[in-house]
Amino acid sequence: MGELFRSEEMTLAQLFLQSEAAYCCVSELGELGMVQFRDLNPDVNVFQRKFVNEVRRCEEMDRKLRFVEKEIRKANIPTVDTGENPEVPFPRDMIDLEATFEKLEIELKEINTNQEALKKNFLELTELKHILRRTQQFFDEMEDPNLLEESSALMEASEGGRGAPLRLGFVAGVISRERIPTFERMLWRVCRGNVFLRKAEIEDPLEDPTTGDQVHKSVFIIFFQGDQLKNRVKKICEGFRASLYPCPETPQERKEMLAGVNSRIDDLQMSWFIKVRKMKAIYHTLNLCNIDVTQKCLIAEVWCPVSDLDSIQFALRRGTERSGSTVPSILNRMQTQQTPPTFNKTNKFTSGFQNIVDAYGIGNYREINPAPYTIITFPFLFAVMFGDMGHGLLMTCFALYLVIRESRLLAQKSDNEMFNMVFAGRYIILLMGMFSVYTGIIYNDCFSKSLNMFGSGWSVRPMFGPKGANWSFDTLDSNAALQLDPAIPGVFNGPYPLGIDPIWNIATNKLTFLNSFKMKMSVILGVIHMIFGIVFMSSLFGYLVLLIFIKWSAYDVYNSKDAPSLLIHFINMCLFNYNDPTNKPLYRGQMGIQVLLVLIALACVPCMLIVKTMVLRRQHLWKKHLSEKREETPAENLEQSLEQTGVSSSSTGLPQQGTQKLGGVRVGNGPTEDEAGIMDHDHLSHHSDEGDEHIVEEPFNFGDVAVHQAIHTIEYCLGCISNTASYLRLWALSLAHAQLSEVLWGMVMRLGLSSRSGGGFFGLSIIFSAFATLTVAILLVMEGLSAFLHALRLHWVEFQNKFYTGQGFKFVPFSFESILEGRFDE
Repeated sequence: MGELFRSEEMTLAQLFLQSEAAYCCVSELGELGMVQFRDLNPDVNVFQRKFVNEVRRCEEMDRKLRFVEKEIRKANIPTVDTGENPEVPFPRDMIDLEATFEKLEIELKEINTNQEALKKNFLELTELKHILRRTQQFFDEMEDPNLLEESSALMEASEGGRGAPLRLGFVAGVISRERIPTFERMLWRVCRGNVFLRKAEIEDPLEDPTTGDQVHKSVFIIFFQGDQLKNRVKKICEGFRASLYPCPETPQERKEMLAGVNSRIDDLQMSWFIKVRKMKAIYHTLNLCNIDVTQKCLIAEVWCPVSDLDSIQFALRRGTERSGSTVPSILNRMQTQQTPPTFNKTNKFTSGFQNIVDAYGIGNYREINPAPYTIITFPFLFAVMFGDMGHGLLMTCFALYLVIRESRLLAQKSDNEMFNMVFAGRYIILLMGMFSVYTGIIYNDCFSKSLNMFGSGWSVRPMFGPKGANWSFDTLDSNAALQLDPAIPGVFNGPYPLGIDPIWNIATNKLTFLNSFKMKMSVILGVIHMIFGIVFMSSLFGYLVLLIFIKWSAYDVYNSKDAPSLLIHFINMCLFNYNDPTNKPLYRGQMGIQVLLVLIALACVPCMLIVKTMVLRRQHLWKKHLSEKREETPAENLEQSLEQTGVSSSSTGLPQQGTQKLGGVRVGNGPTEDEAGIMDHDHLSHHSDEGDEHIVEEPFNFGDVAVHQAIHTIEYCLGCISNTASYLRLWALSLAHAQLSEVLWGMVMRLGLSSRSGGGFFGLSIIFSAFATLTVAILLVMEGLSAFLHALRLHWVEFQNKFYTGQGFKFVPFSFESILEGRFDE
């Protein structure tokens, strides 16, 4: 779990690849997907690089494949995606692939010169495929005892009653469906009943190559005995314009022929595309490398995670073995002051939440990652706004369906962008649904109705007290609204065990009660969400949250009218006004504690203004001192020089010197985990030229930094107030969702439930269908999307701006999987 909270430790490494092994080594690294190559030839034109001819050849093969694929789609020939991931072909195989694709292209171009011939060939292949499938079914059905008796009778009749077993011949073909009755009668008359006909319809219509019309056809097979009947059957078939096809007699031959037909249709699968695109990506990557002066070695520089160095080394070893080279490839960690890319390892569960954070901004290298907190806070804040047991349960069931069938849905590879986006966030939707069920229980809200699980804590027929003691059914019938006073013994029997008492669902002051409850709850949740280690907010708004809990616990039904206003309390606290007779203190010693907290909050302001600026200035001077030391002291004596001054290399964040053995290969030690901390990210400018990055330290201007810090301090102090108020959207959207649900129930479902006639059931069925449709469309989809966007804003603006910079650049490894999925251009 540790890697979730900060990005992976990265290192810059050099790869020394032998020329004959470079292709296979890069291929293995592409399958691994753990290294990001840097362009070492930024000043070289793309047309002047070493492997430009190989890239062009791959692009030409890719063009031919796209042409063939276009023709397949034009002919509506189905292709099967087997999900196969073929290995990268060797460079010597490129000649064979080019010859194959050239032949396919020439043949298709020749066929395209005659569109009618193309359609005719496709029609013949399709008809033959149906014949082979149906013929096998006919022979399988012939194993039925009843059919065996029928065929035996036919054979005996044809031989004049002799029971000697004879070999039957057959012909198979395709004929128009409307000609079947006439065709069958003609066969019976001409052959005098000595033939056996089986037929089956082809479900999908076929296109006539001559007229272009869709024609419904049927497959038939005719059994006979003797050459004379065979000639008669063929003449009748020719007269009815039936197409005859050769069909093998044995089941094994039929299966082999069917497999051959299918292979001719499905040969142009994605496997050829995968091979060509992998080859193109490899040569494109090789163009990023430097070539040694001896022309025997390629030098590459890559960013890679330190934790995956062993896997990378093993991939290089496999590539060397595949190529047959005897010289091993070498991986050498480099010392660098460049800021590494940010890489956060994810899985199918955490990837969706990490994407939410990355959409705001890629974190700086080794910056704290908000994604682990977002896994809980995002669906919970969504559920606070969406809270409804029924709607949450529907959302949970939908997400569970996507999770349980995720392997099948992934295999289908849908092109629907909306579905793919929802499917990618299936675990987010699952948690949002589960949290919505929880908050729905707390709100006691299920499709705008309350569940009476534990009985109400209120009694409408109190045993004691002057008011309401003699209530009866007549009292309830004659009064549209009655007021229950919790201060009267017997009226209020105590708090509800879980959630909100169901009696509030019929109370006229329901909104007043829920407004007060949800508004305070929104402030509590918002402050807790923003309070991660922030003293300024803790001393003011954190104290406000404590006041809310103190008020809830200090006042009951008997003295609730004397409860002070927390808003006026908080304003008086900031103004040091403690002489307000309308607002009584909540506890003893309140004045002293509040004055202390306000002074602490005020003391935080100069700390934010001055202390951070001074710390940045000191860091700059220390970096400058280290740079001068590096220039004066040789690299091998730098550590000894620092020890003489009483400073260890670990305290400065400098990389340790020395070498180590990694996977049997000599590897130099590179930067430590905190190496990027040598140069502060705020004082580094990134200059990118054809993929190469240079880090240049900017001069430190104390005045500019002070003004910049002052602006951020003022923005932060004011933002604490506006951010806290922004969390009131939890209250507003929760009430809006509840009211929409209640209105929908009252205007739709109540119509169906109010009917008492015999046809009310049918009317209720129709009304329930409309209710379900509106519930899904409005309350689940539209309201769910609204709550999702508001939860997104609360995380991006109110939460992450307190501690998250998000100005880094993402680690984009060379990966065949990403290239084939189209996540970025190869």
